Amino acid sequence: MHKKLHIKKGDTVYVNTGEYKGQKGRVLEVLKNSERAIVEGINLVSKHTKPNAKAPQGGIIKKEATIHISNLMLLDPSSGKPARIGRKLNKDNKLVRYSKKSGEEIK
Repeated sequence: MHKKLHIKKGDTVYVNTGEYKGQKGRVLEVLKNSERAIVEGINLVSKHTKPNAKAPQGGIIKKEATIHISNLMLLDPSSGKPARIGRKLNKDNKLVRYSKKSGEEIK
């Protein structure tokens, strides 16, 4: 059984530590098994590729590598600042994520 993560695909996150500290980006993919995420424009690595259909020239391609989700914080929908996330039942008895900073629900 996997641990429930505070980040989902499509969320806008803030990097709170490491080489990319202070940068923001959109989550492209979440890897539940390793508790890591791929964030647009964050943790770029150079990958050497042979010529193929996608890259007929081949060569060195910059690509996003994974980053551990503990190094990411979700941005508060109202203020746009990093905030901790909680879970609560809404009016329809559904479990939703909310910002602990503003109390606002996160879609």
